[in-house]
Amino acid sequence: MLDGSTAGNETGLAVLQDRVSDPADKTPSSRFLQAELELNAHLRGLTFGEPVRYVYNPLEYAWDPHRCYVEKYCQPGQRVLFLGMNPGPFGMAQTGVPFGEVKSVVNWLKITGEVGHPADEHPKRRILGLGCTQSEVSGARFWGFFRKLCGEPEQFFRHCFVHNLCPLIFMNASGKNLTPPELPAEQREALLSLCDAALCKAVEALNVSMVIGVGKVAEQRARRALSAAGVKVQVEGIMHPSPRNPLANKGWEDVAKAKLADLGVLSLLSNS
Repeated sequence: MLDGSTAGNETGLAVLQDRVSDPADKTPSSRFLQAELELNAHLRGLTFGEPVRYVYNPLEYAWDPHRCYVEKYCQPGQRVLFLGMNPGPFGMAQTGVPFGEVKSVVNWLKITGEVGHPADEHPKRRILGLGCTQSEVSGARFWGFFRKLCGEPEQFFRHCFVHNLCPLIFMNASGKNLTPPELPAEQREALLSLCDAALCKAVEALNVSMVIGVGKVAEQRARRALSAAGVKVQVEGIMHPSPRNPLANKGWEDVAKAKLADLGVLSLLSNS
């Protein structure tokens, strides 16, 4: 584990700025990472009050595995972007990968990298990185579904990529997770307006034709942001796999599979 929340990010920015200054390096992964680093710079200027007491940004302290994920799997020709809302405490907060349940990230996606710490950690929400032993149900369901469907990650990422609208995770004084919709209105809109602008840049960098929000909030936010910016892309949605969603607990995979079939995405992913 590395100490310091921003060292890896600052190194990444320096390296990436050198790369994107080269006209020959305009790959989707390079442009995507640049958009994320610019968002990080803007997010550092925000402040959050009650009920927020702790804010983690895994694109700072877990930049190393996050960059590994993007450089490995963000590639030309991808048509679909699955969009989550923000990190979970035992998923992306630990690994830097969207829906990043540790076993899926390490064993299936084969992501590596050093993970540091946020500047201020809640004693009940320590960052253990890729060594975290607690599973995130949403991430296990999400990546487990695509593992069954695709067999190998290369089959999934040939056509799709996965991203979160907001990279920050929020907690109250007790360590309870707070989602962006639970923030005070003024703070929420200041945050999400920055994330909306970064999403538009990310979609343009990826050049996808469809954005699939994972959960209603991500779907609605993506539709609003991309439409307002004039980004021509189809926006759809699938049910969120969260265990807090009773319908997801009754058979999320079947619901997701049916929706992806309706959207014409399922046929792209089958390993048969």
